[in-house]
Amino acid sequence: MNIPNNFSRAVETIKLAILQGQYEAAKDVNRTQLAVYFGIGKYISLNTRKNKWGTGALEAISQQLRKELPGLRGFSASSMKNMRLFYEEWMGLDPNSSVMTDDKSPIAIGELQNTDNQHIDNSPIMIGELFDYKIDIHQAIQIPETKKFPIEDFFKVPFTHHIRIIEKEKSLNGRYYYIHRVAEENLQSRALEKLIKDNAYSHQDVMPNNFTQTMPNSTLARKAVMMFKDEYLLDFINVEQIGEREDIDVDEREVEQQIVQNVKNFIMTFGNDFAFIGNQYHLEVYGVEHFPDLLFFNRELNALVVVELKTGDFKSSYLGQLMSYLSILDAKVKKPHENPSIGLVLCKSAKRDYVEFVIRDYNKPMGVATYTTTADMPENLRRALPDVEALRKAMEK
Repeated sequence: MNIPNNFSRAVETIKLAILQGQYEAAKDVNRTQLAVYFGIGKYISLNTRKNKWGTGALEAISQQLRKELPGLRGFSASSMKNMRLFYEEWMGLDPNSSVMTDDKSPIAIGELQNTDNQHIDNSPIMIGELFDYKIDIHQAIQIPETKKFPIEDFFKVPFTHHIRIIEKEKSLNGRYYYIHRVAEENLQSRALEKLIKDNAYSHQDVMPNNFTQTMPNSTLARKAVMMFKDEYLLDFINVEQIGEREDIDVDEREVEQQIVQNVKNFIMTFGNDFAFIGNQYHLEVYGVEHFPDLLFFNRELNALVVVELKTGDFKSSYLGQLMSYLSILDAKVKKPHENPSIGLVLCKSAKRDYVEFVIRDYNKPMGVATYTTTADMPENLRRALPDVEALRKAMEK
């Protein structure tokens, strides 16, 4: 198959990029591959977005590349379209483009109309010109001057994962999040797709916690973060019996008793794979007794979970109390095959920034969540909720 002369120049340019990339890959495989694909994507973008090459150009170039580089893989027409997508969505990393800022979304494809096309009609492009640099292939991608950009993580993520992230997640911060997850946890493509499908970005780190610093590995920490909510609706609690006494401990015991009486509802609210062990669970060390409010076991986390109930605002002293419980549980109750016990303070209100500040220096995994009851809802919303008893009777019919 004979291809037009301008396509021949394109084949030669891309072939040189591939060959140089293969040489450089011995030093840094993924980083170099991303740089090569980014540069080729730019070249393809400049020549196709104004219909310079016409329909079928990428297929013709792909066929010729396979002829000239037998055994070449990853340069089908669809793959080169992905390279173009990779460049266009991360155009802010182009040294000749304005640097991407924290609050700036990836540059729209339409903005390519202002791109310099000076090389297209000239003699064959030298490989240095393709990547807008003269010496180092890594300069194809310029790191933006922003604290949020995950520099090291970006280059650890395989190209196919980058494409999945670009296709499925449109927000810049969301892409940062999934890039970090892939790099941190070495996620396979299927696991990444499940994360995106589950909208993990929108539910990330919703509860103030220290799981990342205190749990055995990042995967377990991430599971723990996803397991707990920032706020729970305990609509089965009778608020009329709470808040009218001077003794706060009595109120907290009342909340505890109502949770125990409705433990099935609480577990359904709390999350998946929780098994209730007991309330006021007896712990003793050196003759000193402790009685944590609620104790659960979570199968997914393979860990004991202790919950301390508070009816008022969060206080830093609650973490010290929880720390004591966790130390005793790990020393006296936890089985050898189980993960470290996890603690949760469940209180009526908490200032997130304050919690995150005081919790960071504790060395046991802990988090702080809040709860609301139906009485906390606006009157119009509360009236819109179905009567629980009437709903139960209807379901029994």
